[in-house]
Amino acid sequence: MEIAVLAPLLVVVLFAALAAGLWIGFALIAVGLVAMLAASTAPVTLVFATKVWGSLTVWDLTSLPMFIWMGEILVRSRLSSDMFEGLAPFTRRLPGRLLHVNVLGCALFAAVSGSSAATTATIGRMSIPELTARGYDPKMAIGTLAGAGTFGFLIPPSIILIVYGAATEQSIAQLFLAGLVPGVMLAAMFSGYIMIWAMLNPTRMPDIEPAVNGRDSLRALARLLPVVGLIVAVIGSIYAGIASPTEAAVIGVVGAMILAWATGAASWRGIGDSLMAASTTTCMIAFIMAGAGFLTVAMGYTGIPRALAAWIGAMDLSPYALLAALTVFFIIMGMFLDGISIVVLTVSIILPMVTAVGLDPIWFGVFLVIVVEMSQITPPVGFNLFVLQKITGRDILQLAGYALPFFLILVAAVALLSVFPQIALWLPRTM
Repeated sequence: MEIAVLAPLLVVVLFAALAAGLWIGFALIAVGLVAMLAASTAPVTLVFATKVWGSLTVWDLTSLPMFIWMGEILVRSRLSSDMFEGLAPFTRRLPGRLLHVNVLGCALFAAVSGSSAATTATIGRMSIPELTARGYDPKMAIGTLAGAGTFGFLIPPSIILIVYGAATEQSIAQLFLAGLVPGVMLAAMFSGYIMIWAMLNPTRMPDIEPAVNGRDSLRALARLLPVVGLIVAVIGSIYAGIASPTEAAVIGVVGAMILAWATGAASWRGIGDSLMAASTTTCMIAFIMAGAGFLTVAMGYTGIPRALAAWIGAMDLSPYALLAALTVFFIIMGMFLDGISIVVLTVSIILPMVTAVGLDPIWFGVFLVIVVEMSQITPPVGFNLFVLQKITGRDILQLAGYALPFFLILVAAVALLSVFPQIALWLPRTM
């Protein structure tokens, strides 16, 4: 079958499968089967079995379930309330005051959970009622949470960076370090916007709260020390070369259990629930990767990736033009697919084009994650928006409007990262 006919057919099959309610893994397998049957005489069952096995027996993926489990343990602990109470005294004097707690709390929790949805849900359950009760503008309270909740994808240990590293055979340790500085930069950009908004809209801010004495500030700081210690143990052990990402994930799980028991938030039932939730999430991701792995091989048989690469190569795009086109492409993809599916479905086709124009694959991983972060706050399939809809009961389009300024900040961050790639590459090169 001609590529000009086969490519649109496969797109139709994919969206038909998704519209029919098939799990994403099944949908990817269905597209792969159609591609193999239409374009190849190779034994489909043998190719399927070989590639699925190869996709899931990657050593780098062993850190994935452990980091997910660490996040699930901490979700069930008192970490979020401790972070809110610990951060609040240090943000009272900043323009925007407690709105910064959403940004800083999400940044800290992202560094121990690795999940965007978990970060949004955990911090949101704590901060939204608290900020609303204190008279903060609901639009900003929800918007800051929607934007900052995306940090779970970027700030290590990031689940999606692990998936990208496994799919592209890049160093997960270097990807983790590459995500640190851009994550801090994004947090600073979000907080900067909050300050500007608060100074321009003083009437929409609540009255200034009483000052906190030094003793209370020290007590608040003590609440932050456990989570900061856990972050240093996990990321520091990787940076220092003491532990691999898999070993650091084990350190994180042990540290999370210690924190949960020390705060009295742990129970055998809670540990069992966290293990079951982590197993479910891991199996979901593994199923998507298996389907995407088979689809990648099937697409190789069709010749579509080679034709696409040749077509883009013939256009002679500059690196910036290619990145602009990819940004638009991934934003559109993010309107219909979740972040992990986007990564595993596209990187095998996109990465050769990226490296052909001289872009670093470690840098591109960070670029891709930030662009995929945008999909978390764009309808109709914005997972952070779904989480916030459940917490607030508001319409998803209304929530998307609240998140729009932070979507634009993410676009600005992508532009900065493209012009100054050392933002992502400096720290890994000091490893």
